[in-house]
Amino acid sequence: MEPDRSKDERRLVEKAQRALVAMQLGEDEEALDQVAPSATEHEDRSAETRELMLMLFGECSAMVATLGDGGSAPVKVQVFDEDGEEVSIDQADPPVRTAVRTLLAEVHGNTEAAEEQVEIALASAAPEEVASLVLQALRWTIRLSTECLERDLPVTEWISEALKD
Repeated sequence: MEPDRSKDERRLVEKAQRALVAMQLGEDEEALDQVAPSATEHEDRSAETRELMLMLFGECSAMVATLGDGGSAPVKVQVFDEDGEEVSIDQADPPVRTAVRTLLAEVHGNTEAAEEQVEIALASAAPEEVASLVLQALRWTIRLSTECLERDLPVTEWISEALKD
């Protein structure tokens, strides 16, 4: 019997919404608790985390496209070190590097490459690096949606609902 995809997707969206609320309140640990996989098997836990990250990066990609006027106005992605100095993607911490590469792949319509980046992170990154990657995806979702909303640009309903004042 095939699992109910819409039910699983709804559950994932609800978890992401709760995490976004926690992030807005500055509660990173609570945000991570909200998106912690509910599955018991390692493989299922990884799949749930992968789906969450791909959903968030997909939404971020859509907002980058919206902010970039459908691709006609470039949106710059900058990476900064802990001192606030801009660095190349290759000099960034591994979770940030993965996040940037995943987002760029999504922005350029290469979902397969985005999935590969997330798969590599889940297979080889330490748990704290995976947590950092999830937090990065949540932060970007908040920042990009805030920018879109301030410019009266569309934002996916489930995100705008979570970020209401």
